[in-house]
Amino acid sequence: MVRAAERAARTSVWLEGKVRRGGRGAGQPSGLDRDRITEVTVRLLDAEGLAKFSMRRLAAELNVTAMSVYWYVDTKDDLLELALDAVMGELGLPDPDADEDWRDQLRALAREYRSLLVRHPWLSPVAGTFLNIGPNNLAFSRVVHRVIRRTGLPTHGLAAAISAVFQFVYGFGTIEGHFIARSTDVGMTPDEYFQNAMSTVTQAPQTAEIVKESEDIMAARGGDTVEEMWERDFGFALDLLVAGIEAMVTRG
Repeated sequence: MVRAAERAARTSVWLEGKVRRGGRGAGQPSGLDRDRITEVTVRLLDAEGLAKFSMRRLAAELNVTAMSVYWYVDTKDDLLELALDAVMGELGLPDPDADEDWRDQLRALAREYRSLLVRHPWLSPVAGTFLNIGPNNLAFSRVVHRVIRRTGLPTHGLAAAISAVFQFVYGFGTIEGHFIARSTDVGMTPDEYFQNAMSTVTQAPQTAEIVKESEDIMAARGGDTVEEMWERDFGFALDLLVAGIEAMVTRG
């Protein structure tokens, strides 16, 4: 039982030589390859979400049979891992060897990752499921590690600093992306959805009190739109984390 669980945890398209599969077998449709399949997978995930994605739906979009897709990948999980790494390639990565302050580079990495999570709401559950060891994921991790090393933190604190920053970004970007997706699903803009939700909770007896207690926080939060509020919140929270790193370096 334990060995089976360990095998399942290690299973990855990047560890089993599957990414090397290529070429076209007899009877396989022309114009179809793994890059094309991955590209369409990302497009479907963006348009319809993770819950509606299936190999049958993908094959229909490609105008091929499901068996044609299985020539290039073994499982849907393989496709999700490939899609995950493909969108990670959208990240703009700073040069850790450039003459730039680590604070600016860390903020840039955090903002890039947040934007990616918002653009692709399906990314967060997929990233939380698989090993994240494709080439684009590894490139991102390598730059993050090199930037964090330049902070001056002791080695034993580096992993915790990475977690503090990027688990925060993961959570913030996930909530933001899902909020936008819910707004779209009900045919509202994020601002309309927010106003509707606030009107509802303000009037509900079980939530009215906590809303009343939070009025000063909401007023001081600033911003005329949901996007502006998110931007201010994210920027200030990121500044808190950078300040925390600086304080820990000073503490030694």
